[in-house]
Amino acid sequence: MKLLVLADQECKALWDYYTPGKLRQYDLIISCGDLKASYLSFLVTMARAPLLYVHGNHDVGYERESPEGCDCIEDKLVTVGGLRILGLGGSARYSGGSHQYTEQQMHRRIKRLRYALWKAGGVDVVVSHAPVAGFGDGEDYAHRGFESFQELIEKYSPQYWIHGHVHKSYGAEFMRVRYFQNTAIVNAWERYELEIPDKTK
Repeated sequence: MKLLVLADQECKALWDYYTPGKLRQYDLIISCGDLKASYLSFLVTMARAPLLYVHGNHDVGYERESPEGCDCIEDKLVTVGGLRILGLGGSARYSGGSHQYTEQQMHRRIKRLRYALWKAGGVDVVVSHAPVAGFGDGEDYAHRGFESFQELIEKYSPQYWIHGHVHKSYGAEFMRVRYFQNTAIVNAWERYELEIPDKTK
């Protein structure tokens, strides 16, 4: 499966300067948050492929107008092409806004998903907005990662962890891919492509 993963900044090449057929190659699109609802609706219409998303800390507008034709996987485990995909949106709590969580709240969210993870036999891809603590997160309070994400990796060893929230413009330490144990942690800022075997074939 060819995946297009997105976060935080709309890609002009895929929107302002879109040309027919540009998205035809993708089997699945995943948004890690903080993107305009109209942008995601446009992409899912042009691509003719499923688009899954979680909320970023700035996606309060989704409550009034959610991305049309897209599927929210917040606190869900879904299967696409045989891939077990788990969604955990939001960021660390820093201003009291919606889609912001304390470490304890995120831990409880993950705990509530244990039965679904057991029933599915694990997870292949985790989609979050915030990064994993210590792996590409920021030094400032708002952009720190969650330690409970490390615990989830240690227990279930997903093949990929895809996140946003930390922009390329934030500094020279930006890296697309980092590794924790056997999990590739991917920063999806703007856009990035992944090739993952279709488990149904």
